[in-house]
Amino acid sequence: MGIDPKSKAKFRTLLEVGLVSTKLGLTSFGGPVAHLGYFHVEYIQKRKWLDERSYADLVALCQFLPGPASSQVGIGIGLLRGGLLGGMVAWLGFTLPSVIALVLFALLLKGFELGNSGWIHGLKIVAVAIVAQAVWSMGQKLTPDRTRQTLAILAMVFTLVWQTAFSQVILIVLAGIVGLLLYRNKEVPLASELHVPIKRAVAAVCLILFAGLLFVLPILRQLTDYSWVALADSFYRSGSLVFGGGHVVLPLLEREVVPMGWISKQDFLAGYGATQAVPGPLFTFSAYLGTMIHGVWGAAVATVAIFLPAFLLIVGALPFWNSVRKSPVMQGALMGVNAAVVGILLAALYNPIWTSAILSTGDFVLAIVLFGMLIFWKLPPWVIVIVGALGGELFLK
Repeated sequence: MGIDPKSKAKFRTLLEVGLVSTKLGLTSFGGPVAHLGYFHVEYIQKRKWLDERSYADLVALCQFLPGPASSQVGIGIGLLRGGLLGGMVAWLGFTLPSVIALVLFALLLKGFELGNSGWIHGLKIVAVAIVAQAVWSMGQKLTPDRTRQTLAILAMVFTLVWQTAFSQVILIVLAGIVGLLLYRNKEVPLASELHVPIKRAVAAVCLILFAGLLFVLPILRQLTDYSWVALADSFYRSGSLVFGGGHVVLPLLEREVVPMGWISKQDFLAGYGATQAVPGPLFTFSAYLGTMIHGVWGAAVATVAIFLPAFLLIVGALPFWNSVRKSPVMQGALMGVNAAVVGILLAALYNPIWTSAILSTGDFVLAIVLFGMLIFWKLPPWVIVIVGALGGELFLK
């Protein structure tokens, strides 16, 4: 008997999602905002899996949800492309390379200092070029008029001046209100229909499960005094309460693991240094911590626990997103939100990406060359990563 054509097509789709997300997991250096730039190049510009407007709307949604925004965007694109399995495959491809690297760091290179390596500094400069390219591209499409350009600049100022865990969420809400007031009577192009291959009943179950675990795990921890439940609770709670990107999870995790005596502060900081040296999401720091606490199985539990809220939330939100984003009221609000996202990207380009990478004239020269390779020579991101790492090692040590 031959293989069902639908099954073959599904397999090819999942394989493509897996290959592209793994490529991103191996090459996406620079933190969550840089990841959005890499995603934009691979998923939107090269493969056109979503249009610019839909991608910006998805980014806005993930900025508003708690959890690692870049990972949620990747999961969301996988979900739209290949259903629940597509979302899982996209998450695994993007996450597994850095998880493996950090488990090896924990087992073999505990405390090894990588922060001063020339190639690591080169990769920070790569992030400058990638984010600058994302701001350039998204800004042209999402801030075409003076009003939205002004809103983007104000969002940048707001983000840089008021840096708290909830500032981005408040900014997104305010930008939505401003967009609603300014564009409520303006005709705007209808958003393209997003085909979400997930039933709303499944989405509702995921949202209930998210809230249920957040409530039940701390109770189970108190009742059982079982170390594996405590580990799952600590990392699930940390993943559920993070707004504003992966860096925000650090103080939450430190409060969970250092006072408990699970890991020393020195080893905690050493692991964070190692996390900066690998591509992929910053939440994979959990793999290092889990390995230090309970070995390889600890890494698995900690990694799944910290990413599970992000997965449940994006699966729960996406099936309702079409109705929300196509509402005439929401059209204007999303125009404001999308302009604010450009401002948030611009703020992140300056701090922490520019301020941690551009420390000399040589750094600036390399950043401009890499930016030109992306914008004018249209070279793929993996070439930029290699050139940036080599440039940092050879010329910037």
